[in-house]
Amino acid sequence: MTKRQQHQNLSHSRDGGYTIIESLVAMIVVSVLMIAIAPVMAFSVATRVQARRIELATQAARTYIDALRVGAIRKDDPKSPKGFPSDTDVAPTNSNELYCVNLDATQGCDGSKDLVVQGVWQNPANPTDPTTTGYELTVRVYRADAFSSSGTVTTTQQSVANSGLGNPKAPLVVMQTEIPPTTQGASSPYRSLCARVQGNNSDACQ
Repeated sequence: MTKRQQHQNLSHSRDGGYTIIESLVAMIVVSVLMIAIAPVMAFSVATRVQARRIELATQAARTYIDALRVGAIRKDDPKSPKGFPSDTDVAPTNSNELYCVNLDATQGCDGSKDLVVQGVWQNPANPTDPTTTGYELTVRVYRADAFSSSGTVTTTQQSVANSGLGNPKAPLVVMQTEIPPTTQGASSPYRSLCARVQGNNSDACQ
């Protein structure tokens, strides 16, 4: 009886030892897998955040374009001097020079959630007031915090794919569209667009 009990105790002891080793091996395997998966999960979350930013930037750009088309943002309006597009197509250097889209509870455009819109108009005739003839508009939407750190912002739109959180110095969205002349203009929107496209052959637009 004594030998049989000792043999059983030794068997239980060996089984217990193997169980601990197996648990340690399982923990190591799970740790290695988590280490391998963690970067993929982090990149996935970053891509989702960046896609959301681009979605909001696209809405901001379209709202800005609509405001220009209906005359809600005017060149001679002292309430929106920063809203009307500039005639100089260069990368902005200060967010205070751009149109602010405040998306958080704090005032001003300096948070990571806020956006700023740069508008640039182009017209070969280079009129004093482009709203009377219409113009081609380029819209760029930047993150507001792109101007708070060192470095120069660019004018090339960043890619959504394989960008993670993206380059904060690059615009989230770049759009180009045509803004027709206002109802106070001297010509219809069609004739204005045709004249700018045809150039010297503007007689074809009659």
